[in-house]
Amino acid sequence: MPKIQSILETALYVDDLDRATAFYDGIMGLPVLYADDRMCAYNINGRSVLLLFVRGATTEPVQTPGGVIPPHDGSGQLHIAFAVTPDEIEPWRTYLAAHGIPIEGASDWKNGGHSLYFRDPDGHLLELATTPGVWDGF
Repeated sequence: MPKIQSILETALYVDDLDRATAFYDGIMGLPVLYADDRMCAYNINGRSVLLLFVRGATTEPVQTPGGVIPPHDGSGQLHIAFAVTPDEIEPWRTYLAAHGIPIEGASDWKNGGHSLYFRDPDGHLLELATTPGVWDGF
């Protein structure tokens, strides 16, 4: 069987791209790789890409110079976890509080990891999880 190396992209679907990019640019401090009127792509530490699509803007095939991207979309409050080092979890807690972003939950994991949970402007559940320590081997 061929092997998978990692997850390259994760997509979230947002109602207001300007509001979402203000959050991910300004609050989360993510560098933009690409942006247009229907989506924005963010570099996650040179290891993966977070895609924000305007909800409903990708329900038709998209022709690119290299081929066709099939339609896709999503709804509801989705979840994504960002990996942080153990020494960054408390500074994140302080930083989020200073920006008026409530922490909805926190978890201590059996492998020694810790997670903080909060929401983006579209209600997606974001997690900051220390690594290693959340999952066996991660």
